[in-house]
Amino acid sequence: MGEFAIGQGVPRFEDPRLIRGGGRYTDDVKLAGMVHGVCVRSPHAHAKVKSIDIEAAKQAPGVLAVITAADAKAHKFGDLPVPGGLKLRDGSPAPKPRYPFLVEDRVRWLGDIVAFVVAETVAQALDAAELVAVDYELLPAVTATADAMKPDAPKVWPELADNVGFVEPIGDKAKTDEAFRQAHHVAKQRFVINRVTAVTMEPRGAVGDYNATDNHYTVYTAIQRPHPSRADLAPILGVPESKLRIVTGDTGGSFGMKSPINPETPLVLLASKIVGRPVKWISTRTEAFMTDPQARDNVTEAELALDKSGVFLGLRVKLTAAIGAYLQPAMPAFFLNCGTLAGCYRTPAIFVDVTAVYSNTNPVRPYRGNGRPEAAYVIERMVDIAADEMGIDPVELRRRNYIKPEQMPFKTGLTFTYDTGEFENNMDLALKLADAKGFKARKAESRKRNKLRGFGLSNTIERAAADLTEGAEIRFDRSGSVTLVSGADSQGQGHETVFKQLVCDKLGIAPDQVQYIQGDTDQIFYGVGTGGSRVSALGSSAFLRASEKVIAKARTIAAHAMKVDEADLKFEDGVFSSNRTNQTLTVQEIARIAADPAKLPKGMEPGLTQTAVFSAPTANYPNGCHICEVEIDRDTGKADIVRYSVVDDVGTVLNPMLLHGQIHGGIAQGAGQILMENIAFDSEGQIVTGSFMDYAMPHAHDFPPLKVEAHPVPTPTNPLGVKGAGEAGTVGAMPAITNALVDALSEFGVKHIDMPATAEKLWRLMQEK
Repeated sequence: MGEFAIGQGVPRFEDPRLIRGGGRYTDDVKLAGMVHGVCVRSPHAHAKVKSIDIEAAKQAPGVLAVITAADAKAHKFGDLPVPGGLKLRDGSPAPKPRYPFLVEDRVRWLGDIVAFVVAETVAQALDAAELVAVDYELLPAVTATADAMKPDAPKVWPELADNVGFVEPIGDKAKTDEAFRQAHHVAKQRFVINRVTAVTMEPRGAVGDYNATDNHYTVYTAIQRPHPSRADLAPILGVPESKLRIVTGDTGGSFGMKSPINPETPLVLLASKIVGRPVKWISTRTEAFMTDPQARDNVTEAELALDKSGVFLGLRVKLTAAIGAYLQPAMPAFFLNCGTLAGCYRTPAIFVDVTAVYSNTNPVRPYRGNGRPEAAYVIERMVDIAADEMGIDPVELRRRNYIKPEQMPFKTGLTFTYDTGEFENNMDLALKLADAKGFKARKAESRKRNKLRGFGLSNTIERAAADLTEGAEIRFDRSGSVTLVSGADSQGQGHETVFKQLVCDKLGIAPDQVQYIQGDTDQIFYGVGTGGSRVSALGSSAFLRASEKVIAKARTIAAHAMKVDEADLKFEDGVFSSNRTNQTLTVQEIARIAADPAKLPKGMEPGLTQTAVFSAPTANYPNGCHICEVEIDRDTGKADIVRYSVVDDVGTVLNPMLLHGQIHGGIAQGAGQILMENIAFDSEGQIVTGSFMDYAMPHAHDFPPLKVEAHPVPTPTNPLGVKGAGEAGTVGAMPAITNALVDALSEFGVKHIDMPATAEKLWRLMQEK
């Protein structure tokens, strides 16, 4: 069906429902007898809990229960999962401090939950929460990642030797050290990559419903990976997975923040068990700023070794990353993405020394890219810094070091083996798209308006779809209509559109005949979920495989019904036909036949429903070149992005409209961190950017029209040739924008600008220089 063919810009099928208010988010869940919960959280970043007095709160109007850690123990609920398999510097196993969802003796960050008040209404729960009296003994706190390693830093976990959570050396240290001994020039730079928060449109929330008759739990919550989360949550509750159902409806953004289990998830289930009614908790925006898991936050020292002609010999990186107060699943995955530090270059020797540290701050989770944007930022900044120091044009320096297409697959100097890519071609196409030759004239024109214009380029690569499997089901009913069932949850990416587009194209079915189901572990046979730019490659390939199974079985049924050999059948636009008969059958007609055992070949099972689990042999590597131009006002320091061009290689483009949306959104998040977004704490651990008055977010008017073009080089790692696209925009944007800012201020002798590059910071740099 041509209008839905792969590569067509089909508008999102989800959008009419969502923009008309038909979305079903966590707060839209309303169950019979449902009551409401409010968290009593620590107002201190670090303190001993001397006592908790809940008696007054229990007597407040409408209160059904005030739950503390003692209740969790009494009902034998366990702690939140903490990842293992990590090491310390000496190679010994890293300790695994527990992560309780209700704390008992010590709070370690502003937001630790000490009690949970359940009442008939939210207002009653809020009033009663004010009556919970907690006696704290204040302790010194450490909030800055750079300070957590200091010998006199307060310990987040007193039983540990220090604040080091784990250490991960990556690469060949001896080979890299030798490369530096041979170097003609070594470029060095310290990078402070600041802390940000996801600020999802839909705050976190959960509705817990316990059925005492069956000892069965159901939780309604927005989470990226329902099936893996069920496996994590069931042991906390002390039940097998079959006794737990996770339902995720529509999700208003996540970006990684809604990936592992939140403390409030087992909390609402415990509360439901105690009060015997469904319990809802929904975060307020203020609560979200204070208590959402946060992201990024590392300090990186990098060195790039070059020979006389500017060829890269080695890269050495020392990275100190924030864990926050508690180590969560998926947090350590950022170091698996350090391979992005190799960039698009042939650098033969790379060594990375990663140290992750605890601090009295919000736990850190993945956030759009999860280590990839940070790594891309470091290598692309280092290339520009080295180019400046050696007097080589940044474009030319990159050109001298690119991996060539004929070298693919290419084993980098770090951990990744790239599948495909034409990096130099991407750059040349992007330079043309950006009209790089006209930059000099535009710079002169900006100067007439008292503006400093800068040109920044990044050519980045990342790993996508590292979790290599995903499931899909194509379910036919007796009338021939179709339900698509996916284990990959959408948080706004457009999964429903792409999957319908693919299946309708393959089977010749109209989209209005297709229903889509996601996010319910009781309805979906297998799923890994969404994250790491995996769904377009893995989920789509699973639906392709399921479609192929449908066609294969339908062919057998069609041959039987039409009394011809299978080899004589042609399948086109959803119709089976043969030169040996004037009969034709559509897939939907065959589905109706398949429901009747008497009409099927002997021994064939009725039904046309098919499932598939696709497993990729390895990850894929999307890549692309971003070019940004900025203007900085000399008088105020305000920076504006005035031109932005992207050439991306995401392999086969399934839907260009959705691809552009993903790239646009990624660029906006990258720009937000570089120019304005910043989470800050004071010395006592209090958050000082706890609302939109203090935490700046990019708006549509902060961006010019974004030019995006695709240069697809299909990957052999999946049958569609698709590479991930969800994080590519952020990965390329952060270094491109920073490179443009530094270029604009180069006449002042500015060599580097740490994020966020606020107007005040840029103004001060100009005054100081």
